[in-house]
Amino acid sequence: TWPYCTLAKEFLAQNNISYVEKDINVDTEARQEMIRRKARGVPAFLIGDDMVVGLDKTQILQLVNH
Repeated sequence: TWPYCTLAKEFLAQNNISYVEKDINVDTEARQEMIRRKARGVPAFLIGDDMVVGLDKTQILQLVNH
């Protein structure tokens, strides 16, 4: 429901980037993972071992292996 999450999903679709969506409002395990990784916002992207918090399009595209 967060507007930036909607924008993130649109960005991923436009760039043909597949993803697994996890809703920290209902997924306790996903919420715990964010806490463990000290991610302080959404959207958050786990790409390999790297975490991107926020819709940093440049960084996401650099980390994704198409």
